[in-house]
Amino acid sequence: MADAQSRPSFFDLDVAKMMSDFRFRPFDVDALMACQRRNIEALTQASQLTMEAAQTVARRQIEIARQTLEDMSALLRDLVQPGSTEDRIAKNTEYAKQILEKSVSNGREITLLATKAGTEAADVLHRRACQGLDEIRDFAKHQGAH
Repeated sequence: MADAQSRPSFFDLDVAKMMSDFRFRPFDVDALMACQRRNIEALTQASQLTMEAAQTVARRQIEIARQTLEDMSALLRDLVQPGSTEDRIAKNTEYAKQILEKSVSNGREITLLATKAGTEAADVLHRRACQGLDEIRDFAKHQGAH
């Protein structure tokens, strides 16, 4: 039982130290760790962009919902006003047309906001992937020179 307590646990494992003890090092462990750190930074940046975009889209959707409720209130106020049937039909038709145009416009706006955010996050990841491939090429050149 004492032997089991003296052995290090899996969580005590230091991969960098373990790799540095090897006599044959096919790659630079420090450079690999730095590369992975940059990968994590790129993922963090892409995640941040995505979260900011989600918040922007949510805020805009709330604004749209508020405006829609105000528009519907105005429509209901106009409906209770006295007037001829022809006038009411004309007003209702005009309101329906305006609501349809606003809905399409708002849908496009939300789509553009989401698309822009996705594109920005994808660009961050794309740049990092290209940099990572360049780093691999440079590591290979460096190892070939030794």
